[in-house]
Amino acid sequence: MVDVLIASAAERDFTEALRWYAERSQRAAEGFEAEFDRTLASIGADPQRFPHCDDRHRYCLMRRYPFQVIYREQADQAVIIAVAHAKREPGFWSDR
Repeated sequence: MVDVLIASAAERDFTEALRWYAERSQRAAEGFEAEFDRTLASIGADPQRFPHCDDRHRYCLMRRYPFQVIYREQADQAVIIAVAHAKREPGFWSDR
């Protein structure tokens, strides 16, 4: 088990996506938030379980939502650097 930290840019990504869902359906927003929490718990439980997307970063796909959580392992931590839509602007987070 490792600590999971969320970078400020990833927090903004999450907030923007949550707002988008909330504008359409409170139920969808609640589901998105619950799935995000489940994804963070999965990453924290075993960060090496998920595939690499480049030489420094790994990603975990969220279930039922078209988002992937991009993170980097640092010592005993997993640092979330992006919450990225799987079909829009691939790699927008690569300079973070």
